[in-house]
Amino acid sequence: MKLNEEQIAQYHKDGYVLVKGFCSTEETNKLYKVAIEDEAMGKNAMDLNDQSGKKTKLSLWFKPGNDVFGYLTRSEKMVTSVGHLLEGEAPVCHFHSKLMQKEPKVGGAWEWHQDYGYWYKNQFMFPDQLISVMVALTEANKQNGCLQVIKGSHKLGRVNHGFAGEQVGADMVMVENALKTMELVYCEIDPGDALFFHSNLLHRSAANLSDSPRWSIISCFNSQSNIAYSETSTAWREAIVPIPDEAILNWKADSLSNADFLKKENDPALKKQAGSNV
Repeated sequence: MKLNEEQIAQYHKDGYVLVKGFCSTEETNKLYKVAIEDEAMGKNAMDLNDQSGKKTKLSLWFKPGNDVFGYLTRSEKMVTSVGHLLEGEAPVCHFHSKLMQKEPKVGGAWEWHQDYGYWYKNQFMFPDQLISVMVALTEANKQNGCLQVIKGSHKLGRVNHGFAGEQVGADMVMVENALKTMELVYCEIDPGDALFFHSNLLHRSAANLSDSPRWSIISCFNSQSNIAYSETSTAWREAIVPIPDEAILNWKADSLSNADFLKKENDPALKKQAGSNV
């Protein structure tokens, strides 16, 4: 799979691009099965309260291993696509991946934010060299809290962030101004679709009040030339050696029990700094 010139241009114009059918039905079913059945996911899930008190749940790890999710993030189609979109010519590195788990009726919201609003605390220097890729494992729609984006908002640069519940949220004055100026888009997508989005794109998701789960895997990538001066993990600077796409289905996969999961108390984005509201 290779992004075409139109898709690349759309990413730079809008701050995101949707690739339909990025993962096949068989690949998506395997990823979802592992997400549900691998006990490491549940044991290492973090709960983060939104402003209403509803809980959002995620499991986050850094180094891509020889598990099915590691095969996805190291796959040739993923690394090549990301390389087309990141600024510069440096090798692609995997910063981290996270499994987003929004259960029916109880899955909380994610407040308006930019990923770089979090990663600024890791002291990454260049937001154009950071990208997130969300692959839907279940259907995402308005009813179960699909991702919402403000088209073109990556051109605002970094917006100030503070705390919104237990999450880091963007300055709502700037968000409201952006909503008056730019288009709000609901990213209703099917299992296997991939949404590539810029680290400064403003986005959120509502609570899941439906009867259906919304699960997705979000992998975040960095250019090797983009130094993080306050990040204890090392995956962000280790160039990915791409593997064949067929690995997702055909290679023997390990459990995620050996993955280097992030603990909530160690997340720098959730720690207040002296003299700051973030």
